[in-house]
Amino acid sequence: MSRDYSYLINTLGNWNFELSEHQIEQLDKYYELLIEKNKVMNLTAITEFDEVIVKHFADSLSICTVLPEDVNTVCDLGTGAGFPGIPMAIAYPNLQFTLIDSLNKRIKFLQEVVDAIGLTNVTLVHARAEEAGRDKKFREQFDLVVSRAVANIATLSEYCLPLVKVNGYFISFKSGDIDNEINESGKAINKLGGNLNKPILFSLPDTDISRSFLVINKEKNTPKAYPRKAGTPSKEPLK
Repeated sequence: MSRDYSYLINTLGNWNFELSEHQIEQLDKYYELLIEKNKVMNLTAITEFDEVIVKHFADSLSICTVLPEDVNTVCDLGTGAGFPGIPMAIAYPNLQFTLIDSLNKRIKFLQEVVDAIGLTNVTLVHARAEEAGRDKKFREQFDLVVSRAVANIATLSEYCLPLVKVNGYFISFKSGDIDNEINESGKAINKLGGNLNKPILFSLPDTDISRSFLVINKEKNTPKAYPRKAGTPSKEPLK
């Protein structure tokens, strides 16, 4: 393999996590497919190999530092080009993943990736977040829901918590100053059946990129009124 994965390997080592040579080869094939498809379809603005390693692969797999042990089923909502879902599915072949996105072109691309790198633990779903949250196949069916989507935590919680089983988790990848966002979202999270833990702050090694995880425990069923109709959670976040 001509590309240098030492940053990723060393970073994961710092987090007491290890990928096999086969898993690194799967990530490398994913990188190739992503860059090739990105020439004809807008999947990511990050295309330089070194940046993809840090901002997509290492960032996605940083979840190894907070992943609860009692998780078997994972949903990546608003997966986009497959982050964090595809790297996670490569890293955790024993877990079952469902990746949901509202754009069918992205889902078709991800199906190409899943087929090409031989992932047998991934199901791909074309649906809006609000639709998925009301669908009996998905509502309160997952031990863990993750999202790197860019939205405030009140909006993301309305999208994601309806998918989480009681006693499961929603983990949101965040960056930047999140204090105000947290202060404004506590009541919304409680309305949806969740309880927000203290944020976990960290930096990606050898970079000035600061990140945080918001880990929300699902303590009770989400009321049937949520998620609200398409578009409403983003236009009128719960308070």
